[in-house]
Amino acid sequence: MTQTIVLGAGMVGTGTALALQAQGRDVLLLDRREPGRETSYGNAGIIQGEAVEPYALPRALPDLLAAALGKHNQVDWRLSEAPGWAGPLWSYWRQSEESRHARISRSYARLIRAALADHGALIAAAGADDLLRRDGFRQLFRSGAELAAALREAERLHAGYGVGFTAEDGAALARAEPGLRRALPGALLWHDSWSIADPGGLVSAYAALFAARGGRITTGDATSLRRDGAGWRVDTAEGPQGAEEVVVALGPWSPQMLAPLGLRIPMVWKRGYHLHFTGSGPRIPLIDAENSTVLSPMRAGLRVLTGAHITTPGTPPRQRQMTRATRAAGELFDIGQPIEPEPWSGNRPCLPRMLPIVGPAPGLPGLWLNFGHGHQGFTLGPTTGRLLADLMVGRPVETDLTNALAWPAR
Repeated sequence: MTQTIVLGAGMVGTGTALALQAQGRDVLLLDRREPGRETSYGNAGIIQGEAVEPYALPRALPDLLAAALGKHNQVDWRLSEAPGWAGPLWSYWRQSEESRHARISRSYARLIRAALADHGALIAAAGADDLLRRDGFRQLFRSGAELAAALREAERLHAGYGVGFTAEDGAALARAEPGLRRALPGALLWHDSWSIADPGGLVSAYAALFAARGGRITTGDATSLRRDGAGWRVDTAEGPQGAEEVVVALGPWSPQMLAPLGLRIPMVWKRGYHLHFTGSGPRIPLIDAENSTVLSPMRAGLRVLTGAHITTPGTPPRQRQMTRATRAAGELFDIGQPIEPEPWSGNRPCLPRMLPIVGPAPGLPGLWLNFGHGHQGFTLGPTTGRLLADLMVGRPVETDLTNALAWPAR
C-alpha cells in the first residue's frame, strides 16, 4: 500500500508531494490532468514575496458601490449568482475589518517570507532557472493621486514588514519601459518578487523532479475517494489505489470533493481570465493598478490578465473584464492580436478568513488538507507543502502558526 496519495497536481499539490517525499514518504500524485494544467497554469507567473498581507475586500462605501455598479474592472459579479456566494462573501467582508485583517496578516506574512527560499531550492534542483527572472514587477499608475496613495501604502509595508520597493517618476518609468505608448505619472517597482515565463511549465518541472526522485504520477478521479479499512482508496488510471493517508490539495474544487465526507467549507470563487497577444509588452510583469489589469511577458506571448469575477462553480464565463483589460493594455503597449480564440479562465480558492487550511481534516483520520490559498497558491505551494509534511511526520511546527492555519475555514 502506498503511504500517501496527494490529490491535486497544481503548485500546492506538487509542492506537498515533494515535501513528503523529502521526509521519506512513498507518495502517489494524482490529478485528472497532467501536472500544472489547471489553476496553476493561468496566473501572472509572479512569486510574490512582497504580498505580505492577503487581499481584503473593500469596506469603504464608495468602493462597495463602485464594485456593485461595475464601475471598475477589479470585481465583476451577477445578481443571479449571489445565492451561491453571498454567505461566504459576507464572512470574507467581516474578516476584512482592519483589526482582524492585521491579525490574519501576521500569520500570512510568515508564510510569504519563506516562499522565495522554498521556490529557490526547488527551481535549482529541477533545473528550471531558464524560466526565472529575479527583477520584481511594476505597479503602474495613471493618476498622480493614485500613485501618491500607493506610495504611502508601500511605505507602510516597508516599515512594518521590510518590503522592498522603489518609487519611479514618469521619466524613470519611461526609461525602464521604453515600449510605453503614453506618458504616465510613475510606478512602484517591487523588488521582493520573482517572475516565471511559464507558470504551468514550472509546476511540470517540479513534477518531473518528483518523478526523478522516485515519485509516481497518475491521473484519476479524486471524487472517488472513500474509506478502505483504516486507510483510503481512490480510483486511478492504473486501477484502485490505497493509502494510509491522503492529502486534498484540489484548490477551488476541494469543497465539492469533501462535501460527501461531511465537511462543509465556505469558499469564495474569484475567477480570473487571460489571453495571450502577439505584440510587445513590458520587460517585466506590470500591473495597471487603476484598471486591475496585469501584463506579463510569457513564453507563449504577452499574457493579459483580469481582476476577479466572483462566481460559483459551473457558471459560464463572462467577457466584460477581459474586454476592458485588453483595451487598457492596448492603451499602454502595442499588444498586437490575440493568439487564442477565447480567453482562458480559472478560479482562485478564497476562504473567508484569507488563510489556507493546512492540517488534518476533523473527524477523518488519515485525511489531510492543504488548500484555500486565494490569490497566492502559486507563491505559497512549496511553503505550505513543507509545513504540512512536517505536521504529517510529527516534526515540530510553531504552534501559533499551526493553529492559525487549522480548521475551521471560517
